[in-house]
Amino acid sequence: MSNNNKNTRAFGSTAAEKLLERLDIQRRALTDHDVEIEILYCGICHSDLHSARNEWQGTTYPIVPGHEIVGRITKVGSAVSKFKVGELAGVGCMVDSCRTCEHCHDGLEQYCENGKTNTFNSPDKHLGGQTYGGYSESIVVDENFVLRIPENLSLAATAPLLCAGITTYSPLKHWKVGPGKKVGVVGIGGLGHMAVKIAKAMGAYVVVLTTSAEKVADAKRLGADDVVLSTDAAQMKAHANTLHFILDAVSAQHNVNAYLSLLKVDGVLVLVGAPMEPLPIISFSLILGRKTFAGSLIGGIAETQEMLDFCGKHNITADIELIGIDQVNDAYERLLKGDVRYRFVIDIASLKQ
Repeated sequence: MSNNNKNTRAFGSTAAEKLLERLDIQRRALTDHDVEIEILYCGICHSDLHSARNEWQGTTYPIVPGHEIVGRITKVGSAVSKFKVGELAGVGCMVDSCRTCEHCHDGLEQYCENGKTNTFNSPDKHLGGQTYGGYSESIVVDENFVLRIPENLSLAATAPLLCAGITTYSPLKHWKVGPGKKVGVVGIGGLGHMAVKIAKAMGAYVVVLTTSAEKVADAKRLGADDVVLSTDAAQMKAHANTLHFILDAVSAQHNVNAYLSLLKVDGVLVLVGAPMEPLPIISFSLILGRKTFAGSLIGGIAETQEMLDFCGKHNITADIELIGIDQVNDAYERLLKGDVRYRFVIDIASLKQ
């Protein structure tokens, strides 16, 4: 590999208590299998905020967040066979894995036994230091971790599919959600609103469970067949033992037992939100109906491509609010208050100005 590493404009943080600001970072020179992507849009995931503020511990500074990346290919390495210059491309939560363990062989790179390389804040085997994410002008990624973006979808609104889309698609697919299944979605935010759209496109009957009366109309607009106010005991009781599957996208402390009571015998509740505190489970919530309380991460690369193709076929994108790079710190504060419908996306052109 030559030394022609490239200085790249980015936006990130140098300490947990500091605001995000303009930074200069290095992107590696292309190896034979690399693709260089000019980033056009990058979604803001809640994990960006957690990482930037070191709320999960383990953040190395400086950090450049962002793993919902879409853009256009500007260069390809000499051995690249999957992509051409000028094509649209995406990068999600991973940019590498060991590729040799059982899970990598099974297309489950997200569960790599030797540790996947995250798009940001993972050790960078090429340059040393840490990987830097999508709040930047460009990124260089091995072609095996680059995704093809359907041409028919709005590019900015496609960015959140790279995390929010696959985080919800993967468990819906794994637990065989489809026609004849009644599916509950808890929490209508960045993840939950995608779950409603995807589960509906899979053919399921979708019931949204929300604590917010003002989200009832919006849940129906998104495609929900029914909406239950989870704070209303009578409404919850009316839906007891009726659901085959529940996707729980809430990242705050909440009473999971109330939702487990809505499952039929052999029903499954899958957690994709990430509450910081443990969630108490009453044993009889599981025992009395042979119920399963499970979790799910993102998906592997092949499944992520499958999700993008599915969304292209069904014309599914995220509901977004497009912002400039100078609005990122304000967006983080609004994200904490739940003040977004339903995903912020950064127009990276604003970084170049």
